[in-house]
Amino acid sequence: MTEEFTKKAAEMLLKGATLLSEPCPYCAGVRVMQEGQALCVSCGRQPEKKEIPTPTTSNDTSNNTSPLEKIFEKKLESLSKELEQEKDHEKQQNILKTINTLLETMEKMKGKQ
Repeated sequence: MTEEFTKKAAEMLLKGATLLSEPCPYCAGVRVMQEGQALCVSCGRQPEKKEIPTPTTSNDTSNNTSPLEKIFEKKLESLSKELEQEKDHEKQQNILKTINTLLETMEKMKGKQ
C-alpha cells in the first residue's frame, strides 16, 4: 500500500466517499468509491468500464431480435437510468450486478443463435 494511494483514499473518505465491501478485482485490496469511481488503496487501479449496448449503438438487428432480447434491452435502459440517479453506493452495486447478469445472459443467448 503506497502512501500516495492511502492519502488519496483518506481525502476521498473525508469528502464523503464510501469503503466498498468488495475487494479490488486486481489485487484484492480495499477500495474506496466516490461519485461512481472506485479507487484501490493498494494498487491504485480502477475496474475497466464496460459499454452497455443500447438499440442505437448496437448493430441494426431489430428484425432478428427476439421478444426476450427486447425485454432485456428495455430493462438495461431502465437500470442505466436508475443507476444514474442512485446516490446510495450499496444500491449502485446491486444495480451494477443486475446489469452484469443481464449482459451475461444476453451474450449466452447470442451464442446459442
